Amino acid sequence: MNLELLESFGQNYPEEADGTLDCISMALTCTFNRWGTLLAVGCNDGRIVIWDFLTRGIAKIISAHIHPVCSLCWSRDGHKLVSASTDNIVSQWDVLSGDCDQRFRFPSPILKVQYHPRDQNRVLVCPMKSAPVMLTLSDSKHVVLPVDDDSDLNVVASFDRRGEYIYTGNAKGKILVLKTDTQDLVASFRVTTGTSNTTAIKSIEFARKGSCFLINTADRIIRVYDGREILTCGRDGEPEPMQKLQDLVNRTPWKKCCFSGDGEYIVAGSARQHALYIWEKSIGNLVKILHGTRGELLLDVAWHPVRPIIASISSGVVSIWAQNQVENWSAFAPDFKELDENVEYEERESEFDIEDEDKSEPEQTGADAAEDEEVDVTSVDPIAAFCSSDEELEDSRALLYLPIAPEVEDPEENPYGPPPDAVPGSLPDEGLGPDKKRPSSSDGPQAPRKKPKTTNIELQGVPNDEVHPLLGVKGDGKSKKKQAGRPKGSKGKDKDSPFKPKLYKGDRGSLPLEGAAKGKVQAELGQPLTAGGAISELL
Repeated sequence: MNLELLESFGQNYPEEADGTLDCISMALTCTFNRWGTLLAVGCNDGRIVIWDFLTRGIAKIISAHIHPVCSLCWSRDGHKLVSASTDNIVSQWDVLSGDCDQRFRFPSPILKVQYHPRDQNRVLVCPMKSAPVMLTLSDSKHVVLPVDDDSDLNVVASFDRRGEYIYTGNAKGKILVLKTDTQDLVASFRVTTGTSNTTAIKSIEFARKGSCFLINTADRIIRVYDGREILTCGRDGEPEPMQKLQDLVNRTPWKKCCFSGDGEYIVAGSARQHALYIWEKSIGNLVKILHGTRGELLLDVAWHPVRPIIASISSGVVSIWAQNQVENWSAFAPDFKELDENVEYEERESEFDIEDEDKSEPEQTGADAAEDEEVDVTSVDPIAAFCSSDEELEDSRALLYLPIAPEVEDPEENPYGPPPDAVPGSLPDEGLGPDKKRPSSSDGPQAPRKKPKTTNIELQGVPNDEVHPLLGVKGDGKSKKKQAGRPKGSKGKDKDSPFKPKLYKGDRGSLPLEGAAKGKVQAELGQPLTAGGAISELL
């Protein structure tokens, strides 16, 4: 598809709902690849569903984790995915084969994982109640990033657009800018609420184009800064935000914020309801509010990298928001006229003649004279939307699409196919519907898969009994919100979760579970999903 033809001269943000993507199981988080051709969705049963966004069909299903997937990130070339689940596991996946390359086990829950924008050998991990950790995948080593205050370990972190710096923010409003290679402090500032009061940093997001980034804080204000100004101010600087975005009427807290693909708009998802607020970055004015189903809670928001399309998740379903496409045929043929009613057409006398005898031969001048000039139809110009400002060519290794095996109902005998007695145990996971049975280990022998290497990450002074915010708070009776439908007398951190893995008839094969976790997870799988349960916010 020619992206240059999609450039609209009007507003460049979505205006209405454009359908949903049903992942069979409950969706929790989603992310686009760098080109917007594939959408990875993490589900509550541990699966990663990869959608082909052009056809709006499932291209691949990876049975990644046993527990819910809470964070996802694509590598730059699209061949790898890194995922985190609520059982403190971080895994890297090969997208084409669906195999796990590496696995890391952390002592506390993972809030966010992010690939280095230019080096897919490095991954930034934000564990709960711990300083951020940078993993090096090639040698399974890790580096704990320095923090401003050792007593305040509620830290969020993010790479900047090109990965040269890491920005971290804590619960006291302090932002540190660290050099990625050396972890040296190059700049810092504090986010204040007008007076000397500070506010907790909830998330830091960077635009795909330009040097701008936003900070979502606990005081319900989204502040937009210019990264160049931050570096110029240096340590303990006092930069002024370019924009302050907020909902002055309802004082809405924000669950997730992100930039548009061109960096000109900012979308923020409400933490109270399924509502998306869109601002124009340059002016700071609110241009659109998109309302989803009343009573639903928003979990995640992602803006398409090159088109005015937003994907949002609520109640386990991915909603797509896009522009209303109006057919304008005159844009393709300038002399095209749309008629309100039938008009009698008068044909010219020579209109249907094979050769027009009366036509005069024009003299060939200028461009017409060079008719025999060779036209280059083989070379392809790089698409500007797919190239960074410091790149001239597209990535030739990029994985834009996934091959899908077609499903044939009642196929006739195929002389080129496998013999009838072949075991259908090595079928891929692509294109499986809710009624199709995924081959499991009990269906027959399969090619043995290489067991991924698991590395335990030891972090000093990190509590081991933390519960991921998706799963609610610890069962100590101090919960702010009471979980809906919780059975009396149930104890433990996993039983009061609204995100129980959901069983579908004939859909999921047997899972290889180890030790005491086997009975526990099977007990969880047997319980129905309570979608109406309360979802605690990320602090």
